[in-house]
Amino acid sequence: MRIAAAVEYCGANYYGWQKQSGQAATVQASVESALSSVANHPVEIQCAGRTDAGVHAAEQIIHFDTDANRQPRSWLLGANTLLPADINLVWVCPVSDEFNARFSAVSRRYHYLILNRPVRSALASRQITWERLPLDALRMAAAANDLLGEHDFTSYRAVSCQSRTPFRNIIRLDVVREENLVIIDIEANAFLHHMVRNIAGVLMSIGRGKEPVSWARQVLEARNRTQGGITAPADGLYLVNVKYDEKYSLPQPKSGIKIIKTIASLCQ
Repeated sequence: MRIAAAVEYCGANYYGWQKQSGQAATVQASVESALSSVANHPVEIQCAGRTDAGVHAAEQIIHFDTDANRQPRSWLLGANTLLPADINLVWVCPVSDEFNARFSAVSRRYHYLILNRPVRSALASRQITWERLPLDALRMAAAANDLLGEHDFTSYRAVSCQSRTPFRNIIRLDVVREENLVIIDIEANAFLHHMVRNIAGVLMSIGRGKEPVSWARQVLEARNRTQGGITAPADGLYLVNVKYDEKYSLPQPKSGIKIIKTIASLCQ
């Protein structure tokens, strides 16, 4: 039987999603350990998109195969009992064998949260990025428009990125301000290593007035990571949604974005 699930986690205490050798704490290792205990056999999971150290998720989608006969509620409650407080399964459901959390995904959506005020947050210090200099969200939004569509994002990916192609298609890239909070809302068919954080870094430089609005496109066209400026911190980055074809009949909870905005409201 193939099972799909949504995982919610605060990545502040983990060395990213992917399991690593040694004693490094990762989200994948924690989830696999909990599910293996419920299944009473080793469980290996695959996710929709690996997140870096310090990055969070409201709805990371996974799948795993098992011979264990368990009801979705048993998987959900059993795993959550065993997981640490900063990792949680949101829902669990059986799926067809053709479903693949990674390869069946149509798009992934992230939010990047920036607290823009003179002082940092004591309440969400590892859950939001702090920028003390004023950011012009309108300039950032104008620059973001130049990144929409399918492009070669070599300048916006990590030098160590292992993807075979630098081409990605950005479907949505909005920048809005809500009082002291600036939100970058980005959706694409897939993302390269550090792509969202590098885009955030460029847009923040433009928002500060350090670079012109045209700089985002100039960086894109350079196809050279050294032209892309600083990678923004991981603290403010959240995987908020992964879309799939309706034929898979996955639950579509909308609480993730609300939770993130609740966290952000602590900083207003």
